[in-house]
Amino acid sequence: MPTHDLVIVGGGTAGLVAAAGAAALGARAALVERDRLGGDCLWTGCVPSKALIAAARRRQLTGRGDWAAAASWMRTAQTRIAQHDDPDRFRAMGVDVVSSPARLAGAGRVEVQDRTLVSRRIVIATGSLPTAPPIPGLDETGYLTHLTAFEQTALPPSITMLGGGPIGLELAQTYARLGAKVTVLELLPEVLPKEDPEVGCFVRERLEEEGVVVRTGFTATRVARDGTAKVVCGAQGERIVADELFVATGRRPNTKDLETERAGVALERGAVRVDAHLETTQRGIWAAGDVTGGLQFTHVADYMARIVVQNALTPLKAKVSYRLVPRVTYTDPEVARVGLTETEARARGERAKVFRSDFADVDRAVVERATAGFAKILTRRDGGIVGATIVGRGAGELIMEIVLAMRFGVPLQKLASVIHPYPTMSEIVRHTADTWYRQRYGDTRRGRLLRAFVRLWL
Repeated sequence: MPTHDLVIVGGGTAGLVAAAGAAALGARAALVERDRLGGDCLWTGCVPSKALIAAARRRQLTGRGDWAAAASWMRTAQTRIAQHDDPDRFRAMGVDVVSSPARLAGAGRVEVQDRTLVSRRIVIATGSLPTAPPIPGLDETGYLTHLTAFEQTALPPSITMLGGGPIGLELAQTYARLGAKVTVLELLPEVLPKEDPEVGCFVRERLEEEGVVVRTGFTATRVARDGTAKVVCGAQGERIVADELFVATGRRPNTKDLETERAGVALERGAVRVDAHLETTQRGIWAAGDVTGGLQFTHVADYMARIVVQNALTPLKAKVSYRLVPRVTYTDPEVARVGLTETEARARGERAKVFRSDFADVDRAVVERATAGFAKILTRRDGGIVGATIVGRGAGELIMEIVLAMRFGVPLQKLASVIHPYPTMSEIVRHTADTWYRQRYGDTRRGRLLRAFVRLWL
């Protein structure tokens, strides 16, 4: 006999959202987690990193604070936010919280330490783990990842960051602002390679202004110890020496110990394979979050969990769509993006038009001394938005106006008629929308005809 209506394996964002959603619908849900509820986001990802970023920004502005103060604030923030993920809170909802490793024991069965949970519906939400490149000597030398970095009791005097993606750059700037000497090594020709090429160059120059050394096109061939120091050797004979090494070169789905094959759940390149409804190759078993190998964002895991709850517990089926997923890199200034970059649009054959404005022309940015950055919005000929990138203070908040416009089919030119409060940073969107009119009705045949009509009418 079933012990539950839904069994969820993994207590990170996807698992927590699925458990809360199931409980809200009156289902008997079990939530199995081997460690602490909250997952990467609370303990080794979003919360601790953003707390350190905030502390480092305060030090940058005021000159006050150090690693000890930053780490103390990080732990305080985690403690406050952990209340949302407290096991007793979920038990009060009616969720059976099980602290145990888990493995699939066939369709509809999950084995935990002291019993077998039986349900016709199972959700796999076990997240992801950091990966390291196969560089000789790396494992023997030792290194930090986002799983271990936040447990450091002291800030190393010098740090080499291996990887110039979002995690590597966010923490590189944070460590530098807190007093470390930081070097970033990136294999590709520019940092933030998944963003618009202009963005990577812009952010790299900003970090270099703050003293971060950035080496792009760097091929690491070997890692070794030199006394207490750690040395990264390059293909051109370079030797990058630092007290500590941080590897930020990506993550892989975590299916360790799940024994998915016992339940007929297929993997694809190490990730749990799912269809458009997030159901696996075994009927009655779904997966959500990083374990599916897709976009590795907390907000995407949340979204996927909601889709799974609907599909598993109601007759109203839904498909996932990742067309409008906003993403933010929390450097200073922030980088926010939704939809296509200019390069991606060209690759897909989109005849996209580019509209751009700079924060240097936004009054609030001027008075705040936050003029670094720009907005770039791509549209079709009719003004329909296909993508946008904002680089600047608070870009992660500002991008949502574009997300909503894309979601509900509002063309760029319509945003020019929206009243934005003055003075605010949000005027960057209106300024960019204004450029649509300037391009359309500036020194063009259409513009000349319009001005001739107005003169005639006057």
